[in-house]
This record gives sequence, structure tokens and C-alpha cells, in this order.
Amino acid sequence: MTKLRIGQGVDFHQLVEGREFWLGGVLVPHHKGALGHSDADVLLHAICDAMLGAAGLGDIGLHFPDTDNTYKNIDSKILLARCVELIGGKGYQVVNVDSTLCLQAPKIKPFVPQMQAAIAGILKLSAEEVSIKATTTEKLGFVGREEGVVAYASVLLEKAD
Repeated sequence: MTKLRIGQGVDFHQLVEGREFWLGGVLVPHHKGALGHSDADVLLHAICDAMLGAAGLGDIGLHFPDTDNTYKNIDSKILLARCVELIGGKGYQVVNVDSTLCLQAPKIKPFVPQMQAAIAGILKLSAEEVSIKATTTEKLGFVGREEGVVAYASVLLEKAD
């Protein structure tokens, strides 16, 4: 039986005026926010997909469909916690997370420790086991034009003994 499994997740959201900008479970001040059925936290959604995929449980849309009003404007920290329960049901726990945010603005470096703490608390990890990096696209494409935001995440799961 495999004790370690790796998963990869990616999420994209359009940026629009008049929405709050949630990243990694933290409200980031910005003149635009991500558009989505939930709070549209791309980082948490990518982590959820990575976790679910590693455990062979499909993706976030399967478990929390945007056609279900139960998840309308839901805090994505709740979705992440539910993903912890889902993978736990198969005997897995998260070992670490490595993630990358792609956005032109705002600069998120000042918020990374808060994001790490929020995610680590839900995943029952230390903050140093949650890596969050960010990059711009050098003003190229929809990210560079500040029309959208992208997050990538990889997670390592371990089967509990």
C-alpha cells in the first residue's frame, strides 16, 4: 500500500471591481477582488484540488459544486477544512504544501505569514510546512492586465499508520 501520495491543483478567477480579495484565507486590501460562487479564494481552491486529487477523490467542483447554493459566498477556509475531513476519511493527512500565486498586483509578501498561519491551522501543520510564493507575469496576458489571478499548489499526503 502506498503511504505517500502527491497532488497538484490549479485555480483561476477573474478579478472585478466591488469584490473582496481573499487569498490564502486572508482578506487582502485591493481595488479588485476575485469573482466566484464562493469567496473565490484561488489559493485555497488550488490546495483543495491538490489534496482531493492526491487522495483520489476528484476535485473541488465534485464535492462543492457552484450549482449548489449551500456554497454561495462560502468562506473557502470551510471548504479546506472539509477537504481535510475527506482525505482523513481515506486515512491521509497533509505533510506539506508548496504553492505559487500568479498576480500582477497587489504585492502579497506582507500577507504571506498570515496566509501560512491560516492554512497551517486548518491542515494541522506548522507555518513552515506551508510554502506560498508569488510571481507576476511581467504584465503579459490576463494576469498581467490584472483581469485575473491564478494559483498553483502541490501537496504531499501521508497515510496514517
